Amino acid sequence: MTTPTAVPEPYSTEGSALIEAGYPLDAVELLRQAVAAGEPSAPDLLVRAYLESGSWHAAAEWLTPLVAAGHDRFAGPLGLALVEIGDRDRAEDMLRLAISSGDLSAANDLAILLRDADRAGEAVHVLVQAAEAGEPYAGANLVELHLEAGNLLAAVEAAERYAHDSRPETLVALAEVRAHQDHLDEAEHLHRRAAQLGAVRAHTAHGRFLQQARGDWAGAEREFREAERRAEPGWAYTLGRFLLDDGRPDEARSYLRLAADDGDNTAAETLIELDGDPTDD
Repeated sequence: MTTPTAVPEPYSTEGSALIEAGYPLDAVELLRQAVAAGEPSAPDLLVRAYLESGSWHAAAEWLTPLVAAGHDRFAGPLGLALVEIGDRDRAEDMLRLAISSGDLSAANDLAILLRDADRAGEAVHVLVQAAEAGEPYAGANLVELHLEAGNLLAAVEAAERYAHDSRPETLVALAEVRAHQDHLDEAEHLHRRAAQLGAVRAHTAHGRFLQQARGDWAGAEREFREAERRAEPGWAYTLGRFLLDDGRPDEARSYLRLAADDGDNTAAETLIELDGDPTDD
C-alpha cells in the first residue's frame, strides 16, 4: 500500500515558524500567499496570525465571507475578532454559531461577552452546558465567574463537580476555592498537582496563592519566573506587577512594557501609573 505523499507547503511552513517565534504579524503576508497558492494548512494558520497579531479588522474582513459561505469552523475566530472591534451583537451570533457547530471552546468566549454585558445568568448557563459536554476549560471558568460574583457556595459546588485530573485547569479552580475556604494545605497540594498535569496557568496561579495566602514572596517569584519560562498566558504583566509591588520598579518596567506592547491594556495603564502619561506636557 502506497503512503500518500505530503503536499509541499513552503509558505505555510515559513509562516508557522514565524508565529511560533513570536512574530505573527510578519507571518500574515506569507500566509496570504499560502492561501492563494492553495496550501491546505494556510487558512487556519492565517486566522491564527491575524488573531495573535491583533489584526482584528483584517481578520473580520477575511473571515466574514468564509462563514457566510458555510465554513462554520471559522465562526469562533470571527466572533473573537468582532468582540475586539466592538461589534458585540454580531460577535454573539458568531460565537453561538460556533458552539452549535461543535466548537465548544467558543462557550468560554461567549460567557465573557455575556458577563461583560451584565448577563451573568446567561453566562453561567452557557458554561454549565459546555462543562457538562466535556469542554476542558468551562468548569474552571464557571468557578471563576461565581467567585467574581462573590458566590462562594456556588463556586465550591462547581469546583467539586468538575475537578478532574483529565482537566488540569479545574484543579487550579478547586485550589482557588479551597484557598477561599482557608484550606491552605489542600490548596497547595492542588496547585502542585495541576502543575504536574500541565495546567496552562498553573505556575501563575500558584505564585498568586503563595503571595496572597502564604505571604511567601520568594516562593511566588519562583513560580512567576517558571510561568515566564513556560510562556503562560499573561506572564509578563503578572511578573511586572509583582516586581512593582515588591518595590522593584526598574525591573518591573521591561515586563510591563512587553505586556503593553502585546496589547495588555492593564499593563499600559500600570506603566502610566509608574512613569506618567507621555502625552502630557
